[in-house]
Amino acid sequence: MDQVDLLRVFVHVADKRSFIKTAQALNLPRATVSLAIQQLEQRMGARLLHRTTRLVQLTPDGQTLLERSRSWLADADDIDGLFRKAPTEIAGRLSVDVPSRIARRLVAPALPAFFERYPNVQVVLGSTDRPIDLVQEGVDCAIRVGPLNSASLVARPLGQLTLINCASPAYLAKHGVPHTPEDLSRHWAIDYASSGAARVATWEYQSGEQTINMPMRSHVAVNNAETYIACCLSGLGLIQIPRYDVQHHLDAGELVDVLPAWRAPSMQVSAIYPHWRHRADRVEVFVSWLISLLQSRFD
Repeated sequence: MDQVDLLRVFVHVADKRSFIKTAQALNLPRATVSLAIQQLEQRMGARLLHRTTRLVQLTPDGQTLLERSRSWLADADDIDGLFRKAPTEIAGRLSVDVPSRIARRLVAPALPAFFERYPNVQVVLGSTDRPIDLVQEGVDCAIRVGPLNSASLVARPLGQLTLINCASPAYLAKHGVPHTPEDLSRHWAIDYASSGAARVATWEYQSGEQTINMPMRSHVAVNNAETYIACCLSGLGLIQIPRYDVQHHLDAGELVDVLPAWRAPSMQVSAIYPHWRHRADRVEVFVSWLISLLQSRFD
């Protein structure tokens, strides 16, 4: 390996705190990763990592090199792609994480168009409804819904998700149509708690500038958007859901929009990626493609 490749391996090991996870992320034998670190330490003339059976930690020299390496590798990526403008010359593996319904309904159906333009990019499309650590799990970029709280990530806004309240015709025929928030005391909701969440999300609606949280009765709680919608279709209760996600059910008469004057606040949608990845051409073109694809679907 040349020095650039050695540094790339080192940054992955430092971020993941694991030789095995680095080998898996880079599709390399574990012995190759270990040898790369040994060669880099010999070149640097310093010990960069403390290794134990369970943990890999940076030494002070390793921490110094890591900070310099991030900027240096970003510049190397920038220089490498300086005169490579043709889409067919943009290549490499790209790991992406997208909420399951956005992945299924919006991103996956549009991927053929992306590959027509960038045929040499390989996309590993993960779809989860839980926040993940991009660095620890080796993810290059992700779509996040809601507020962001990490200064180590670059965020590109994709728009706002309009949330609506809806129920099935069968549910409304049995329980009646709510017309005001006061009516909700006589109704049932389907509870939603994303994987890893400590508590169930409450029913929300806006009253002027104020957001009201209202506890509601429920027969069932779910942790998956697909199941959330399925329970609503089966008549188990009311849900709050992004409009794009159920528009086809509304058009088909399978769900009904209720309480249109009392909706939950819209939710910010962003494309995020670690700050040192922002100059990688495959990350940049994929994020730009996501923006063009999704901004027309969101407010």
